[in-house]
Amino acid sequence: MSLYKRINPFSHLNNNTGFSNKTSDIGSGRFINKDGSYNLRKEGMPFWKRISVFHDMLNLPSWKFTSVILLFYVLINLLFTALYFLMGPDQITGLPNLSSWQLFRELFYFSTETLTTVGYGRVNPVGDWANIIAGIESLTGLLSLAIATGLIYGRFSKPRSYLVFSEQALISPYKEGTALMFRFAAYKDNHALTDLEIKVNLGLKVLENEEPVYKYFSLDLERTRVETMPMSWTVVHPITETSPFFGFTEEDMKTADVELYVMLRGFDDVFSNYVQQRTSYTYSEILFHKKFIPMFRESEDGQTTILELQKLNRFRDIEPV
Repeated sequence: MSLYKRINPFSHLNNNTGFSNKTSDIGSGRFINKDGSYNLRKEGMPFWKRISVFHDMLNLPSWKFTSVILLFYVLINLLFTALYFLMGPDQITGLPNLSSWQLFRELFYFSTETLTTVGYGRVNPVGDWANIIAGIESLTGLLSLAIATGLIYGRFSKPRSYLVFSEQALISPYKEGTALMFRFAAYKDNHALTDLEIKVNLGLKVLENEEPVYKYFSLDLERTRVETMPMSWTVVHPITETSPFFGFTEEDMKTADVELYVMLRGFDDVFSNYVQQRTSYTYSEILFHKKFIPMFRESEDGQTTILELQKLNRFRDIEPV
């Protein structure tokens, strides 16, 4: 029996995930990246309507955020330095006879002092235009500092799940059969989510009327909710006759272009807010005949449980049944 005929009986489980179900509409690659972001590019609207500066700045990686702040600081000072330079040194007092490069450098330092409203006093504007430009720069500096402070606070106070997922999902023995498993853990000390819920959807390609289309299924899990999770959680989907994975081989996984979509949601006591995290596993990240090894042990005195995060991705081979 072909792969597509075998999984067609589960077409009634199709979920509305927001993705198109036509293979011609879907590009190559995964839908959801490992970090939870969507592998998606939007077109058809002007760039300035699609972007959200505040949202983008809150979600930039730390090194990119720092680079943007430093680049803005340098460029805005270069802009005002050029304005002071074009007005001429007679508009600003405290500057000795200098070469063009030395003058530009001194004006750049003066601009940084004005932008931050430090104003050491050795160099100051005397002409009307220089005072007007300096006033505008001081206001720009105050507004920029307020915006940067808000962004830094927003990034610092943004609720985060602080969860790390295993790099692979495994097909492992489970009770009388097999199950698909992956696991994750909270990696921050003294940080545990409560009222944690998980949903796992499956996207794969099937034949309908001799045409390949993508179908989406909600996978039944051994457990979908825990009250608290200070350690790790191995998520288990039993592969029974009602599972879309029933009878699948590694080649079937690849042919069907399988991808798992994982969504977690839990309450964080520290932030007093709900947090969520997404990730995905493609067919190349689902391994057969493997089993996770335990990732916790007791301390030497037997009084403390130790979670060994370095073992999150460790597994062992097992003999095919």
